[in-house]
Amino acid sequence: MTDTIAAIATPPVPSAIGILRLSGPGAIAAADGVFTPFHGGPMSTRPDRALVYGALHDRDGGVIDHCLCTVSRAPHSYTGEDAAELQCHGSPAALALGLEALFAAGARQALPGEFTRRAFLNGKLDLTGAEAVADLIHAESPAAVYQAAGQLGGALARIVDGIYDRLTDLCAHFHAVLDYPDEDIEPFEAAELSQALSRAAAELDALADTYKRGRLLNEGVPCAIVGRPNAGKSTLFNALLGRERAIVTDIPGTTRDTVEERINFGGVLLRLIDTAGLRETEDAVERLGVERSRAALEGAELILAVTDGAADVTPEDTEVLRLASRSGRPWIWVVSKRDLTGPSALWSTAPDGNAPAASISLSARTGEGLDKLEQAVAALFPQPPRSEAGSMLTNARQAEAANRARQAVRRGAEALGAGMPPDAVVADVEEALSALGELTGRTVREDVTARIFARFCVGK
Repeated sequence: MTDTIAAIATPPVPSAIGILRLSGPGAIAAADGVFTPFHGGPMSTRPDRALVYGALHDRDGGVIDHCLCTVSRAPHSYTGEDAAELQCHGSPAALALGLEALFAAGARQALPGEFTRRAFLNGKLDLTGAEAVADLIHAESPAAVYQAAGQLGGALARIVDGIYDRLTDLCAHFHAVLDYPDEDIEPFEAAELSQALSRAAAELDALADTYKRGRLLNEGVPCAIVGRPNAGKSTLFNALLGRERAIVTDIPGTTRDTVEERINFGGVLLRLIDTAGLRETEDAVERLGVERSRAALEGAELILAVTDGAADVTPEDTEVLRLASRSGRPWIWVVSKRDLTGPSALWSTAPDGNAPAASISLSARTGEGLDKLEQAVAALFPQPPRSEAGSMLTNARQAEAANRARQAVRRGAEALGAGMPPDAVVADVEEALSALGELTGRTVREDVTARIFARFCVGK
């Protein structure tokens, strides 16, 4: 990392503030090349993190903005390198001219995620913290923000490092006894190993179990709206979105495919899926839509089973409720079209299988009853306590590494119980250590880091 990188760190749209970022050994010199303070000497003579007012020049020396500049010298910066930042007015054209001037002053275009990647490589962040930066950028709910901020602050790393350090101590003790038999080192006892493995297994079980909650927090809860044709599914879908996204007509079978949108509802990020009406049909295109509806229902973590409160019960309604109740997923029974019928009593015959988490009569057209639905969704997916913020696994890479560590520890415990010698057990412990090292980035392959930082935007 001997070169200096530069990028526009704000979106390419007109805004009040636009930021140019620099990092690398020539960052401060490049800032001097394009920025002239109105008072005092160049930025290379200024103290760290002091905001200085001055003029930003293009590559030919013409003034393109009056802005602020600050520098941070290594290792006291985000990346751990010399760094500079120009806080300009948010004109995309002016920022582009400023970036061209920085290139002329010796910097090159930063790659996506390259600033954070340098922070990781320079030991300013571990890998879970680097991933938290991307999670924070993409967070779509308050809970996701707190989780990412906590992980960025090291909450997940502290849990992993605690397990890692205890297993490391165990391995070190074993090897010390083995390598220095003449030294006065306390003998390595099988009971000690068994206790340590049991504790590590329990901690890794608890950690691995956080993945489902963490994934849903970041990616959203897949929520399928299902029902027979004209039950009011698309009207409900549009009402939850607050705009006309799905086509609504009186003609049964209008929706032929699944339509998906993300919303924040009751503090829960939902991946809301409007589906084709569930019924038997001879229409080949509609039949494909029904198959996709069934697939959406099977893949959902929450089901809104919609029935028409203004019509009599049909066999198709009964089948929809049966599918929802036997799905193994939480579901809510939504009786629609309250504006046409007034408050309606829900059917007295409950479907076989799991009972609905809630039964709600509402009008998607007027909005009456939507608050009850929001409360029911919030109750099904309560927000984690602030004290747990940052402690969950949030992506498949983290979960896979944690699971490999858990499996290795369990194999070691089983080998010990079967009477295997300690050195065979310690081999499993060392495999667990390797997996935990990949989780935090103590030991990680180049292709893994490349995939992680490819998710970032340019300028971060």
